[in-house]
Amino acid sequence: MRYLLLISLVLGLGACSNSYKHLAASKPDTDCIAQFKPAIATVVYKTQVDVTGHHLSGLLIIKRMEDSTTRLVFANEAGFTFFDFGFTPDGEMTVYKIIDKMNKKAVIKTLRKDFRLILLLHGTSVASSQRAAENEVYHIRREGKDHYYYVTDPACGKLLRMERGNTRKKVLEATTGGYEHGIPDTIGIHHTNFSFDIGLKRIRDYAQQ
Repeated sequence: MRYLLLISLVLGLGACSNSYKHLAASKPDTDCIAQFKPAIATVVYKTQVDVTGHHLSGLLIIKRMEDSTTRLVFANEAGFTFFDFGFTPDGEMTVYKIIDKMNKKAVIKTLRKDFRLILLLHGTSVASSQRAAENEVYHIRREGKDHYYYVTDPACGKLLRMERGNTRKKVLEATTGGYEHGIPDTIGIHHTNFSFDIGLKRIRDYAQQ
């Protein structure tokens, strides 16, 4: 019995390993990440969402409004709306509409944090601290217990990926690709703590600069 308890303890420690302990503190560069903030007027993405056994597909419309808020509407090709969110420049979210399957506190909270991460909706200051690893720099924005990580190359010429978690554990990883006029062509969001994935592919015919 004592050996079983010891094995369980070892396995537990392995499961709680620190994803960020290899990072070394470095001087923050507050201007680096600002260049990667999507310069969106109106853009449409073909979208796939898989969440807790449910699959949804359709179009995600992201539009910058005249009052500087950002509106996100996810609907199918027939016009049925899955959700309709509004974000202030500081990342506060208003839920205008959401279907029952997604109308869960945890899902809404997760979507709010996801879009704050990929749209860089953190107000005027994005990076509050910085840590470095070999060939990567982590620009970190702290908001309560949440840490938003923007990972770039050392020269800050490329956004390698985005992560969300805390000081020890990553719960989300997002990647973007094919930037044109400040707008990513593709966005992929993968959650590591539960089954929730989002894939976005830009539809260029709908884009308005």
